[in-house]
Amino acid sequence: MFTGIVTDVGEVLTATDHGKGLRRLKVACAYDVDGIEIGASVAHAGVCLTVVAKGREAGRNWIAVDAAAETLRLTTIGDLRAGDPINLERALRIGDELGGHIVTGHVDGVGEVLSRENLTPDPSAPWGATARFVFRVPRPLHRFIARKGSITLDGVSLTVNEVEDDTFAVHLIPHTLQVTTLGRLDKGSRINFEVDLMARYAARLSETAG
Repeated sequence: MFTGIVTDVGEVLTATDHGKGLRRLKVACAYDVDGIEIGASVAHAGVCLTVVAKGREAGRNWIAVDAAAETLRLTTIGDLRAGDPINLERALRIGDELGGHIVTGHVDGVGEVLSRENLTPDPSAPWGATARFVFRVPRPLHRFIARKGSITLDGVSLTVNEVEDDTFAVHLIPHTLQVTTLGRLDKGSRINFEVDLMARYAARLSETAG
């Protein structure tokens, strides 16, 4: 379980395909790997993956995770290459602050950036740049997205500002653009999304009522 508050932006060191729908990522990170157990869960761009190896190399800490066929089908993990940045979050511990919303790390699908509008005319202003993004998600998953509801994009907990059919918009503050990979997004970018857990259960209850 996660909160959608990114705690590190790692770097993909290697992305190796082992055939039969298995891919291993080796990711440099700022985490103390002595405090990460083999078998621990770490969210990579919003995808809950299991740590299968760890170590230090050339003064950098790294963890390795495996992604199987279903994960590769439903997420952008298969798109990653060496050198790519990636949002990371360690699993929620009892007593941690819940700063975002409840995130499972079970990505529902891949959305697409339809547009990016930079809202601050002067990016050198002391408060930094802000941006409005419009995304499209595959049907029928669009029915889980509600105005003022929560959504997770590449592992980042965000509030939905506008919804129209299968598209929605979010506004990103300077801090989010600076400390996550979302600042790199532009028109045409693909992004992992996870709908709000409560919306998923509410829809199922509605479907089975009566």
